[in-house]
Amino acid sequence: MGRVFLVELEGRSYRCRFCNNNVALADDVLSRTFNCSQGRAYLFSNVVNITSGPKEERLMLSGMHIVEDIFCCICGQILGWKYVTTHDKYQKYKEGKFVLERWRIVEEMMEDLNGDAHPGSSDMENP
Repeated sequence: MGRVFLVELEGRSYRCRFCNNNVALADDVLSRTFNCSQGRAYLFSNVVNITSGPKEERLMLSGMHIVEDIFCCICGQILGWKYVTTHDKYQKYKEGKFVLERWRIVEEMMEDLNGDAHPGSSDMENP
């Protein structure tokens, strides 16, 4: 297996609850009204730093879908799923979108509001 390259996110983001890995930007949330077996879930247009499981057909509340479970690329915890194909024409908007289960992620606010200071960065250029 090769080296894992992580995408760093700037701004309000969501992280894996188990290892604090960046997984999505708050700006990429499409809906906060999804549900899963463990409670609430969010629909995202994009997520990062994940791996996907095999495609499988799954019966959900909204009908039959082909989905892939998605996992944190650092700790391997399942975070949710990706809609690959939907059989119902009214569900087509979900194709290619990601669902993250709310209890598996934590929201993180921007730490640096002014954007001037970046402590601990060794790659900064000298002025």
